[in-house]
Amino acid sequence: MAFEDPRFQRERDTIEAMIVIYCRGVHRRRAALCEPCSEVLAYAEQRLDKCLFPGTKPTCAGCPVHCYRPDMRARVKEIMRYAGPRMIYRHPWLALRHYLDGMNKGPFERRHPA
Repeated sequence: MAFEDPRFQRERDTIEAMIVIYCRGVHRRRAALCEPCSEVLAYAEQRLDKCLFPGTKPTCAGCPVHCYRPDMRARVKEIMRYAGPRMIYRHPWLALRHYLDGMNKGPFERRHPA
């Protein structure tokens, strides 16, 4: 189930932009994402679809529940370390919104799975 909340769409746009920056910079891909980066993007979108905090979602770094597998979490951290500083120049609006979203410290209303 994909959420229609603009916050979730912004999260999707932000993670996709970061992965594109990383793949272009590290893997030197220009036309499309490489296979490992495509896997990370698909996994991140899947995790967003299953997020336990619709409507009050924090950024993943500030989330009380870490829903990424340890291996994928390490890959996303590496991507964010590389792409985060570059986001300011390539996607300033997304970078600013991500920073502001990260200031949300709760309380987070948890969705109860059906």
